Amino acid sequence: MLASIIRRSLFTAPQSNGVQEGYSMNSNSKELVITKLEQGLPAITPAFGAALAEACAVCLTDQDYIQGVELKVKGDFTAVFQLYWQEVTDQMMRCWNDSEYTTEQAAYGIAFLVIQELTDYTVIERSRRGTGFDYWLGKKSENNELPFQNAVRLEVSGIRKGDNSRVKARVKQKLEQVSPTDGTLPAYIVVVEFSNPLAFIVKK
Repeated sequence: MLASIIRRSLFTAPQSNGVQEGYSMNSNSKELVITKLEQGLPAITPAFGAALAEACAVCLTDQDYIQGVELKVKGDFTAVFQLYWQEVTDQMMRCWNDSEYTTEQAAYGIAFLVIQELTDYTVIERSRRGTGFDYWLGKKSENNELPFQNAVRLEVSGIRKGDNSRVKARVKQKLEQVSPTDGTLPAYIVVVEFSNPLAFIVKK
């Protein structure tokens, strides 16, 4: 079952799944200004959002990218975003010297922005340890007094440099990770790879 989901997502065109469909041509690419994370989201304080934006900037600068580099979205969505980020300082490089941790935090930042752009959902709460997923998503237009109506699970993973097979393996791993809480609410799996900027999204 998992292998079937991944094969469908990696090698076939996206299908309508009841949420907003993406874009198929680079000429339709949109700008994704990563520093907007500093404005915060329902479950992301401005301070934490600023930290995520820094992590994104470090990961992208580490790959020698210039402003406007394209992030491709594949899987159950197809889209292209031009990325813009802040200047990276030596202090930021020292602060974010742990590559694995920085990549993980940067992946959160990219995932939050892309989910906001491509779906009707936003991040409304961090999940508790042991649930098998990272965050709860809720409708962007929903009354904040009823934050868990139509909630969706979100699991995110980051890879600083990896090929297609590694992305595929990570998606499979994350699909298995969220399986204990399957059967109640849908989930989005987002794997972000930074060396050939990619956000691979699977809806489960």
